[in-house]
Amino acid sequence: MKNIGIAIMAILMLACTDNFDEINENPNLPETVAPQFLLSNIISVAADRNTYEQGFNLSNYLAQFSASVEFERIDRYEMGSNSDYWNIIFRLQSDIRSMQEMEGSNEAYVAVGNIMRSYLFSQLTDLYGDVPYTDAVNALDGNFSPAYDTQESIYMDPETGILAVLANSVETLKSTNSTIQGDMMFNNDLNQWIRFANSLRVRYYLRVSNKITDFSTLQSIVANEDLMQSNADNAVVPYLSSAPNQWPMSFAGLGLYQEHRMTQTVDSVLSLWNDPRVEILYKPSEQSLQEGNPQFVGLQNGQSRETIASKGINLSNISLFGSIFRDVPNGVDGQFMQYAELQFALAEASLRNLIQGNATEYYQAGIRASFDYWGANLPADYFSRPAIALTGNIQEDLVKIMTQKWLSLINNGHEAWFNVRRTGIPNLQPGPDNLNGGRYPVRYLYPESEQATNAENFQAAAERIGGNTINSKGWWESE
Repeated sequence: MKNIGIAIMAILMLACTDNFDEINENPNLPETVAPQFLLSNIISVAADRNTYEQGFNLSNYLAQFSASVEFERIDRYEMGSNSDYWNIIFRLQSDIRSMQEMEGSNEAYVAVGNIMRSYLFSQLTDLYGDVPYTDAVNALDGNFSPAYDTQESIYMDPETGILAVLANSVETLKSTNSTIQGDMMFNNDLNQWIRFANSLRVRYYLRVSNKITDFSTLQSIVANEDLMQSNADNAVVPYLSSAPNQWPMSFAGLGLYQEHRMTQTVDSVLSLWNDPRVEILYKPSEQSLQEGNPQFVGLQNGQSRETIASKGINLSNISLFGSIFRDVPNGVDGQFMQYAELQFALAEASLRNLIQGNATEYYQAGIRASFDYWGANLPADYFSRPAIALTGNIQEDLVKIMTQKWLSLINNGHEAWFNVRRTGIPNLQPGPDNLNGGRYPVRYLYPESEQATNAENFQAAAERIGGNTINSKGWWESE
């Protein structure tokens, strides 16, 4: 029963409050808030922010699913700090802690909260590098200047690291007799939370795979743990057809929608594959429809309005995003992770001999899952096409696996960007009017508020990562 939807507005009012105590000061709310209401809030807000704000409006440009025609300067790598999301993550962390500690909570809420906590902190460190982690939510106790942890320790610390916390959460959920309520993603099914947590562990082991040498735990997860089994296990929360729970782009201004154009990058890939998913993800250009010959046409990323005009590019002959992103208010889901991503991760791990398994089987399962998720028909000859079939050439096969994975991650926050940064696949090139000296960016800037209120810790972290610039690589991607 995932049709509860992405944003329950009565609960959304509880989201992201600077001080949880303020909830109890609101005379229009009950004196106590049960943990299920905070859980609903945490899931819905995190899914919505990841998908719309972070995915569609930001990362789709960085991953070159979208090209801007005028206003979205992130397409030219004017990155900024993305400070709203920084603040949202820390406020949700406070809500998680409150949910875990309040009357009526139990070990299942604690474990589920730790899974969400781990997901959110992975977002934070992969967007910025070193960030507050072990001290992060101590603002509730009056510590407003938390220390920054290294990205390596955030992932790998044997006691407090993300991978350790996820493993412990899985063990708790396996053995608990406690239950949860308020979970619109998995309908309070703790087995699906176990699958999600283990699938996140696979995601994060691949994330750090260039910096570690022992993959025995990854192999053990694949061989012995419960992972997502199909799209039925996708960690997604559907938007609804009625207000106020609709996909935000369905009621946004037309100009904002028209800023998101198909890119030459995705056009070239989908054309090479002769891939029918193009008909769902994008629309034929208006001009081609008027001419009676529907065509999908992409625009080069990173061009200014003046450059587009000087080239005589007719924007009516550039494709927009598909109807599911505009014309259908419940056409997409709020996303955390899909089964397809897991299968592509396992294909990569198998190809690189990090685990035992058949890379081709995982790869084809990922493709099938992606087609099924988007409601596209898989052509009978698809797996035998030269541009698709794995041949045994490891580097060429890796490119095919990672490019299919990249496409499957469209709209899923910054996940496609994280993978591009880790692998260089696809080989995305900055556009001609980029504002970063021809370099592909790898992080956002720390928020200015950190410089003002947490200056000592901010400065130490900035120096440690090589400077607070958009080109300072994190631990897992550094050479």
